[in-house]
Amino acid sequence: MWEYTDKVKDHFLNPRNVGIIENADGVGEVGSLACGDALTLYFKLDDDGRIDDVKFQTFGCASAIASSSALTEMLKGLTLDEARKISNDDIAEFLGGLPKEKMHCSVMGREALEAAIANFEGTPVEETEGEVVCECFGVTDIQIERVVRENHLTTIADVTDYVKAGGGCEKCHDQIQEIIDSVMEKEPVPKKKQTRLTNIQKIKLIEETLEREIRPALEKDGGNIELVDVDGNAVYVQLRGTCASCRLSEVTLSEYVQAKLRELVAPELVVEEVHP
Repeated sequence: MWEYTDKVKDHFLNPRNVGIIENADGVGEVGSLACGDALTLYFKLDDDGRIDDVKFQTFGCASAIASSSALTEMLKGLTLDEARKISNDDIAEFLGGLPKEKMHCSVMGREALEAAIANFEGTPVEETEGEVVCECFGVTDIQIERVVRENHLTTIADVTDYVKAGGGCEKCHDQIQEIIDSVMEKEPVPKKKQTRLTNIQKIKLIEETLEREIRPALEKDGGNIELVDVDGNAVYVQLRGTCASCRLSEVTLSEYVQAKLRELVAPELVVEEVHP
């Protein structure tokens, strides 16, 4: 179950600026009903070139509606030069944050804004000129490269969270990985400043990492893993399925499970196996 901020809930239950602007100066349409999310954004400029009115119509989940509503509030009174600086992270931040799995909703808002500005200026949207990599969701190589670069994404799962690519038949995974590798080679991910986690934050991040990054990989080979306890920097887990009887279980714990948790949660974590 995803956790939504109060602001996300408010913009979902009470969306602002829903509707159509007749004779709009700019109209941007992104997504599709077939893919599960679609957004149309309209804006009207005043005599000074500032956004005087902005409305939207969307088909999608609570995060899609909330992101679209938030974006319209952010745009009012801005010039187009100011508006084009809004990023998907700005939209998410305005809402107090979005679940990682729903970041594609904020990306869709940013794409709709750029499409509307391009419509007003009579210029093509760069992403539409790329080669389609993900056939399931119609995502191009340019779109994938951009979200990887701007958001410092490092895994296929990250890309799926931000633009849905790779979340269908998975045939595009190799191409997505090539794009990630290419971007990371040119622009290495900056090291994040380490911040002290509370025990609750640490446990939550460990649970999320096990669920999203580790368990799916183990399940492909008939295995599984359960979190038993967290005591300081010690993470106690129990291997299940084929992993429990595998002679390489110690390697799995140290070289994969522990390595992933150190990478994504905290570098000082130590994983220990609890036997039933």
